[in-house]
Amino acid sequence: MTMLTSADFNRAASMDELYALLAKAGIENGWNKKEPSLWPLPKDNFRPAHWTYELAKPALDAAGRFVNTELAERRNLILNNPAPGNTYPTVRTLVAAYQMVKSGETAKSHRHTANALRLVLDTKPDTYTIVGGKKIPMESGDVLLTPNWSWHAHANESDGDAYWMDFLDVPTVHLLGPMFFEHHPDGIEKTDSVDDHSPYRFPWLITQTRLDNAGEMSSGVRQIALEPFMATIALHVIRIEAGAQWRLPATTSSAILAIMDGAGECDFESAKFKWRRGDAIAAPLGKTCSWLASERSHVLCASDAPLLEKLDWLRPVQ
Repeated sequence: MTMLTSADFNRAASMDELYALLAKAGIENGWNKKEPSLWPLPKDNFRPAHWTYELAKPALDAAGRFVNTELAERRNLILNNPAPGNTYPTVRTLVAAYQMVKSGETAKSHRHTANALRLVLDTKPDTYTIVGGKKIPMESGDVLLTPNWSWHAHANESDGDAYWMDFLDVPTVHLLGPMFFEHHPDGIEKTDSVDDHSPYRFPWLITQTRLDNAGEMSSGVRQIALEPFMATIALHVIRIEAGAQWRLPATTSSAILAIMDGAGECDFESAKFKWRRGDAIAAPLGKTCSWLASERSHVLCASDAPLLEKLDWLRPVQ
């Protein structure tokens, strides 16, 4: 293989010869690219999308007939965005999934560098997530955190199957690269300690009381933050009264929204969805969305805002 030298570039007599030499050197010119590397406004090919619990729940039930805890540590259904070429994220930085643990099952303990959280949809008493050696109750409407590198398992000691929605920042970890994952050496982290007041748990009853005492951000709309946030994911719960409207503005933040209860519709201009309890909606960056509740509704919004704030990239998109 002929090695290039500075003399080869000195002898270049035309732009075509220069391009040929650059190609041999493995260097890309920055002035003749078909697409620029900088653009005036954010662009994203991720699309507004909607998934229904009405279909996800029977799909999980069907999976429960064929997929046991030996075949898969987690029996879940990934909500991958219908963007061209996408096979995993729900929005660019976050992924959501529906998960089910059958009565009497325990999903084994593991840990990973991705942050995770859960919105509990349908459970019976004696359903737990096990985080850091403590059993944390999972009751319908609760939001539960699993900070990165925390051992965690799920134990369903009730007489009914348990259903919830997972949210993780796995796509962000994939992009940046620091993914680590381990199985617990004992398979399941053993514990008899129950922590009803874990800092990783936001009970539904307390969330409702906080909203009762919150001021309106607009007519018929109240919002609270579930804090402290994880490093990459912010959590807010929005209450929309029947007939009230809420507007999700277009910013550089991407979000996944889960319907905790109620019903209504939302309008992204490019797409309209009718939603009800247990549904999930993808709100990619740069998309404005108007929400209208047909009955009192509560919506959990999980966004990548903390990450963008740290980088000074969180701002409106006009």
